[in-house]
Amino acid sequence: MQKLIFILLFSISFLLMIYFGKETFYIEGELGTENPYDYHFVLIIEEIGNDYWRLVEKGAREEAAEHNIYLEYTGPKVLDEEEQLAIFDRMIAADVDGIIIKGINNERFDTLVQKAVNHNITVATIDADNENSGRHFYIGTDNYKAGYLAGQTMVNQTTGEQKVAVIIGTRNAQNQIERLSGFQDAIDLSERIELIRIAESNITTLGAAQATYRVLKEHPDITAFFGASALDGIGIVQGIKEMKTKEHPYIISFDILPETLDEIEKGYIEATVVQYPEEMGRRSVELMLQLQQNQTLEPFYYTETGVVDSSHIYNGELIAPIEVGELP
Repeated sequence: MQKLIFILLFSISFLLMIYFGKETFYIEGELGTENPYDYHFVLIIEEIGNDYWRLVEKGAREEAAEHNIYLEYTGPKVLDEEEQLAIFDRMIAADVDGIIIKGINNERFDTLVQKAVNHNITVATIDADNENSGRHFYIGTDNYKAGYLAGQTMVNQTTGEQKVAVIIGTRNAQNQIERLSGFQDAIDLSERIELIRIAESNITTLGAAQATYRVLKEHPDITAFFGASALDGIGIVQGIKEMKTKEHPYIISFDILPETLDEIEKGYIEATVVQYPEEMGRRSVELMLQLQQNQTLEPFYYTETGVVDSSHIYNGELIAPIEVGELP
């Protein structure tokens, strides 16, 4: 009899366990598939951990949080165009609502943009454009104007004959091409300034330092540098220190990373072109949301650009308003 009662109780317990277990897993499955966000946007950048892109991310996340948007931030660990494009393809397959990505000038990028559009995924380029790809809009600096301001500042802040080297991130990046074009047009207005050499940093401080060292070894008469991407100015300073030049060349750099401001305050960098990465990130999400709501957008949205020198800085902080640059 006791054995029968034990078997009966065991059977009841087992059946209850199965029943409530099933209900538990069913509820958890329902909760797991429920999406608490209105939209899923992805910000694909060229290099995770890059300080400049972290500022873009900050602005994008703040805007996304205000509108119940899930923002995914992703990209290669180190600069790798193929990996960036592979991530782009994976995000299309994931059927996200919108993709914000730095523009790349190649056919595969164009193909992926069209693939995304065919899947009803909106695409925006940020920081660097690819106007012919079919993307919905570009948000970022007017890079020709930024380069022109750099050249104009070099003309205004130097005297006498200047032999110039430009350190750029990569030669095929549209933003670098446009900055270089604007810079060249500005210095061409002065007969005393000549562009001697262009070298790549691969968007790293070490790469900029190595490029600077090689340039000075080949052209010891270089008197001025322009660093066209965020880490180039810092690397140029390091390369010059390594080379131990008798005269310190004039340097104008790009962006206002803390290290750049520090080098300006110390007198190693004379000026830097300012863009607004947080604003780029914020506006990219704002405009992408407007697209989701079927609003009509313009193809270009330019954030402001200016120039900072030592008069704007105290103890590593900006203390004076930045004058927004204008083309003549």
